Amino acid sequence: MASVSLHSVSKSFGTHAVIQGVELQIDDGEFVVFVGPSGCGKSTLLRIVAGLVAPTDGVVAIGGDDVTDVPASRRGVAFVFQSYALYPHMSVARNIGFALETLGMAKEAVSQKVLSVARMLKVDHLMDRRPRELSGGQRQRVAIGRALVRQPEIFLFDEPLSNLDSDLRMEMRLEIARLHNDLKTTMIYVTHDQSEAMTLADRIVVLNHGRIEQVGTPQQLYHAPDNRFVAGFIGSPRMNFMGVSSQATAGRIVGAGNLSLALASSDLENPITEIGIRPEGLRLVAEGDGRMVCILERIEDLGHEHFGYCRISDDTVWVIRLPEAPSPDRIGKPVGLDFADAAVFAFAGDGRRIALAGLQKMAAEAPLP
Repeated sequence: MASVSLHSVSKSFGTHAVIQGVELQIDDGEFVVFVGPSGCGKSTLLRIVAGLVAPTDGVVAIGGDDVTDVPASRRGVAFVFQSYALYPHMSVARNIGFALETLGMAKEAVSQKVLSVARMLKVDHLMDRRPRELSGGQRQRVAIGRALVRQPEIFLFDEPLSNLDSDLRMEMRLEIARLHNDLKTTMIYVTHDQSEAMTLADRIVVLNHGRIEQVGTPQQLYHAPDNRFVAGFIGSPRMNFMGVSSQATAGRIVGAGNLSLALASSDLENPITEIGIRPEGLRLVAEGDGRMVCILERIEDLGHEHFGYCRISDDTVWVIRLPEAPSPDRIGKPVGLDFADAAVFAFAGDGRRIALAGLQKMAAEAPLP
């Protein structure tokens, strides 16, 4: 079994706490992705699993065995770094097989394993080349091959595609997904890229300031975030947010853009200070037909999709994903925004998401002044 368990794992450098009391269970064969803003501790947590960084407190277990004090070389893990870190004087074949050579494996056995891995990664025609003769995608394949040839129980990836251009990232993302599907090996992957996280992961771990904010499938995090941080971090373009005021006596919340939403009485038990709506949850309508009004400031036409930027107040601009580009004549003019009840996410002052019992449509009646 190659499950991974982290129990109350913390890491501090001096007085700076990088990881704070992390509890996490990763099942055998699972593909788990760590995401979070720069400095949130995701790479440090990965290195703790690898044995490259010792935790200050807590227990790291692999396959049910406590490996907290076991060196990296004996944990049965393989690490693929952001930088390829290939030996420049060695051929592709030797770069892939060098770890087996150092273990004293017979030359013929090494050659067979190296060739098998090279074919799997489609670099078998490059075996005699040096790293300087390879493209970025080919170098990353060789780096993955070097890890793969050891037949580890766990693969650890630390932003392995960040140095590649967008086309190569997509290609390598498909290769890594195919490898996981073929090998059924536990994989833990660190990235800042939303597309990688959403398309590769069985589950995503969202980190913030060294703590886990939420763990779940990509769909769970997208459609049912626990808090404002997760709601804003997962999704591209990000969720639109706006501060609102609760009016308990009137049974509604109000906000900029003439927003006025009538709530069920149970919804007002917890004061709502902010709402959020994803770009695809908004519709552009005529000025008096929606729940809000705004000024359409800009339209972005990306060919396959379109985005509108609507100014709701001096400090609030919302993004709308549009099925087609609206007429340029509407730019700079008041327009209406409409949305379904289910599109609204409500948040308390401490960032917790509040599940709403119901919303009642109330059209915005007046344009912006």
